[in-house]
Amino acid sequence: MKSTEGPGCAQCEAVAQGLSHCGGLSPASSSPTASPGLISGVPTFLFPALDSSSLRLCRAEALLALGQYPQALEDLDAVCRAEPGEHEAFFRKGKVLLEMGQRAEALLAWEHCLTLSPHFQPARREMEKIVMEADAPQPCTAAQLGDAHLSSAGSQPDGGSPVLPSSTQAQDQEGELADGQGDVGSEHSQGTATLSQPGQRQEPETLAESQGRWLLDKEEETAAAKCTQPCLRESLSISDLECSLCIRMFFEPVTTPCGHTFCKECLERCLDHRPNCPLCKQSLREYLKAGRYSPTVLLQDIMLATFPTQLAERRELHRAEMAELSNLTKNIPIFVCTMSFPGIPCPLHIFEPRYRLMIRRCQESGTRRFGMCIFENGKSFADYGCMLEIRQVELLADGRSLVDTIGRQRFRVLSRGHRDGYHTADIEYLEDRKVSGEELQELQCLHESTYRLAQRFCEHGDLTSRHILMQHGSLPEKEEDIQASADGPTWCWWLISILPLDPSYQLNLFSCTSLRARLSQLQHILTALLQQPPPHHLRHPRGRV
Repeated sequence: MKSTEGPGCAQCEAVAQGLSHCGGLSPASSSPTASPGLISGVPTFLFPALDSSSLRLCRAEALLALGQYPQALEDLDAVCRAEPGEHEAFFRKGKVLLEMGQRAEALLAWEHCLTLSPHFQPARREMEKIVMEADAPQPCTAAQLGDAHLSSAGSQPDGGSPVLPSSTQAQDQEGELADGQGDVGSEHSQGTATLSQPGQRQEPETLAESQGRWLLDKEEETAAAKCTQPCLRESLSISDLECSLCIRMFFEPVTTPCGHTFCKECLERCLDHRPNCPLCKQSLREYLKAGRYSPTVLLQDIMLATFPTQLAERRELHRAEMAELSNLTKNIPIFVCTMSFPGIPCPLHIFEPRYRLMIRRCQESGTRRFGMCIFENGKSFADYGCMLEIRQVELLADGRSLVDTIGRQRFRVLSRGHRDGYHTADIEYLEDRKVSGEELQELQCLHESTYRLAQRFCEHGDLTSRHILMQHGSLPEKEEDIQASADGPTWCWWLISILPLDPSYQLNLFSCTSLRARLSQLQHILTALLQQPPPHHLRHPRGRV
């Protein structure tokens, strides 16, 4: 059960989350882990201007959130002894006691909290919940525990006694509550709910008064949170929040199981090459296998509180980088591998580190597209290629991935470049020339006759045809409007992809912007294959024409 009430609890919740990242605490451990940079399990840089009692308060809240109640109670007892006038310590002690099932002791701790701060609403609300329960402890039970509570509170710094209700006051309170025993349903609950001093009864608060007190408490909490920000800002410098890999301010910081923090993108790029921590070299194979890089929320909150301007600049820089990667004509990523065609699926197995990075960037930028070209001697890749769109990515345990893509648009390369190991290019997209009138009618007739030849080829029934249909599926349906797409009918590209053609000849058909010329060449090839027995090398699936 995590406490969400009282000043400073939001800070302590952040510590509870941060300790699990920093390695300071874990639910499985029985005590805080002593590690460098921690004071009794709490990161020292988080509370540079706070005394030891404040550190114990925050650590107790973190221990409570992690379910380590005895250790939390030990810290709170120490704070109560050191600062008997600290009402929040008694409130938190009551919360821990309630989690441990000691409701009577919890009631006594909250009564003492209200003695020190009569308007502390969280303690009042917790007491209301306990008293309204059917099996709530009687006031006499809590009064009998007064001696034990007094001994745990300790003495005042000047040697005097702590400000606690005396035994006489406890008895007076018990007597007053006993007088109203006949009206348990209303008097007892209202008297406790509106308790200002232990043993005294007040009139119930109105709704307006309750709202006013709540607003006042929220203002106090906000003011207390703002007071801690200058302390952090004075103790931290921008270099304390820099990634050790890119030497820039953290962006989406993630913390590894070994306790080191990096930018999410920086860590992913390192794990592309080797599944080890970049600093301590500890194996991160299981971390990589999980595939979840959750941001370190505590560190993000610290950066936002201490260096908001620098963090905004860092985010703007990242947005500028994403905008540059989103351009689909300038410096587009190029995958040098195989021929791909518009409308035709192209499954890929990604294992090289440079292409892992490329695929991630395509996804993060939102374009989900990259260029595919074949290798060409002297140019690193060919002058023509096809844009592929990522449809699905299946990540494997070792960082490799199976990527399902489909061809979209043809392009011509204008210039070549590099980015972080993979090729890039400036491109222009290709479109088939449109025709009309008699030319369009002739083109329609040529399209119909070529499609019938393609159907005959697919129905040929020999071993090669069966192998092709098994691997690539059946011939796509022909389109009604053959000029609707800038790249022409899809079935033409399907046929080019399955025919045993040399890649250079495929590239020649690919770069052609005349649908009539492309259909004529396909018709010639299909006629030759159907009218005469194919050569021996064509009977093999790897044969080329």
